[in-house]
Parts: sequence; structure tokens; C-alpha cells
Amino acid sequence: MHGEAAETNLTVYAWILKNRHVDLALMQQELKLAIAELEESLERLCAAGLVVRPDGDLATGFAVDPAVAIAKLTGPIASRVREEERRILEIREELARFTPLYVEKSSSSQGLEVLGSLNEVRAALNREAALCRFEMITCQPGGGSRKPEAMSEAMQRDAALLDRGVSIRTLYHHTARFNGPSQAYVAAASALGAQYRTLHELFGRIIVFDRSIAFVPVQDQSWGAVILREPSTVAYLCNVFEEAWERGTPFADAASQGLEQVSREIQETIVRLMAEGHKDETIARRLGMSLRTARRHIADIMEQLKATSRFQAGVAAATHGLAKPAAAGQGDHAQGDPDESRPTRPLGGCPACDQVSDGA
Repeated sequence: MHGEAAETNLTVYAWILKNRHVDLALMQQELKLAIAELEESLERLCAAGLVVRPDGDLATGFAVDPAVAIAKLTGPIASRVREEERRILEIREELARFTPLYVEKSSSSQGLEVLGSLNEVRAALNREAALCRFEMITCQPGGGSRKPEAMSEAMQRDAALLDRGVSIRTLYHHTARFNGPSQAYVAAASALGAQYRTLHELFGRIIVFDRSIAFVPVQDQSWGAVILREPSTVAYLCNVFEEAWERGTPFADAASQGLEQVSREIQETIVRLMAEGHKDETIARRLGMSLRTARRHIADIMEQLKATSRFQAGVAAATHGLAKPAAAGQGDHAQGDPDESRPTRPLGGCPACDQVSDGA
């Protein structure tokens, strides 16, 4: 009931409520409404339950409390609503039983987990190392010294993995070859079956178990880590590792494996990074050496080139063909580095990853 008809209905209802009966002639006279208009209004009021005609006799009709009319009209609707709500509840309860399965699948194949503390990272790494069935691959930037207690713990864990037939492959910076503790560790682990290779530049720190779960560092410079389980993401990280592994130089016995060639690669990389205008801190981090060591190499290079400035050294290196371009896949990862002084740090003290950056 809307508009003019609604106003007429209100007027007619009020008259019937006041006079307690229906009298078309008197209503026409007092309300100034046509008989047809009155009859239409009464039909609407009767249909809405606001006026009742006992035995169908309009003359004895009377007005009804709107609450009674509302209950009569909405009762069936409310009953249907309650039935639908009951059905909704049944559907929710029935399908909710499947939720744990979906959550489990999501967490194992699509989710990621952020670990905020060193203790959490170590516990997670040790757990996955214990569960590892066939392979652990790691990329550990930094060729610095290793603490004896950390090396001993890592060697025990690596030995346990290798004893179970788990393959271990690790990438280090070339600078690891010039560090005594690192040389001893790699020689001992290699004798048990682990494999190591080095590169002058690495893509970043990762640890992957059984090609199904990967650990990468968080970006807030804390000791936390992110655990990745999504298959495509883990597979991508494994492919990045394999490409770097193919370019790496085998490292098992530092005394018998091409230190001269490695030294030349390090020097060429330093010259290239100098020519590109990188800071000493960036050069040190990307080559996995201490800042002091990097500056010593830079000073030696400038002396060899008889250069008094980095710019002059870059020009002289280019003239002599020393500033070679980066190999495919090398160096691109650091373009536009927002924090050139970012340190290299270990990821939670896992097997074969207790390397620290200050050394070489």
C-alpha cells in the first residue's frame, strides 16, 4: 500500500476504528470519498487483516489491532525462514567436516610460514633434517671463518644425513677456499660423500630439503626465516640452484683445486664491480668476504693498475680487458640493491650453514 491509496487506507481505517462499524453512506458523507474508492480501500484493509468482516457482512466489520494482522501475515513467512535457517545450519555443519582437509592441503602445498626467532629456525631446520629422505641442497653466501663448536655440531648432523644415504650439495663463495676452517670442514664432509662447489657470486641463501620444503631468510635483517612449501616456488628455487651449480667450481681439496684460477676470477669480479661503481661494502658482501679483505684486494688492484682513483682504475681495467662483463645469471640479482651495506648472515645454524661472513 503506497501513495494516495495508502493515505486513503489510513483515513478509512481511522474512521472504522473510531466508529467501531462500517457504514458506507456515512463514511462517504464524512470522508468525502466516492463509494467505489471506499469499497476498494475496504478490500485492501480486509486483505491486510486490518478490518474483519464477520460472516462476510461488511456492515458488521471492525478494525483489528495491526499487531494481530502482522502476526497473521508474517507467521507463515517466519516459519519458512526458520526452516531455511535450519537448512543453512545443516549445510554448514555438513560441509564444515571437509574444512580440516582443505586447510591441511593448503598449509602443505600452498602456504608459507614465517619464523621470527633463531631458536624457531634452528628447531625447524633440525626437524626437517631429521625427516629428510634423499637430498639437501644449500646455497651459503660468505666464505668466512667457522666457529669450532658450530662446525662440530654441523659435521655431526651432516654425517647423520650422509649415513642415511641423503645427498648433500652446497654452494659457497670462492673465498671459502682461502679459509682454513672451511677447507678442513669441506675436506672432511667431502670424504663422507658431500659435494661442494664455489662461485665468485651467488644468488642468495637457501636451504631445500627433498625438493619439497625451502628455507629462505626474512628481509628485516633479523635471524628469522620463511618456510616455503608451494611446489612451483620450491621447484623454481631448485632450478636457480642447479643453474648456479653447473657454473660452480668443484671444491673438496683446496690444496689441489685451481686456487690460481679462483683467485683470478675473484680479482676480475672485483674489477668489474668497481667499474660498475659499487661501494666497498657491496663488493665484500657479493663476494662473501670481510670488508677489510675486500679493501685489501681493491688496494692491490689499484696499485697494479697504477690508478689513483676508482674511476681511473675502472678505465685502466677496461683498457686492459680486465673488467669482463658478468656471466649470464651473475650479478643481476644485486641491481638496484636498496641496502648495499646489508651483511651476509647464516640461516639459523642448520647443517652445513653455520658459515659467518667476517673472514676469508
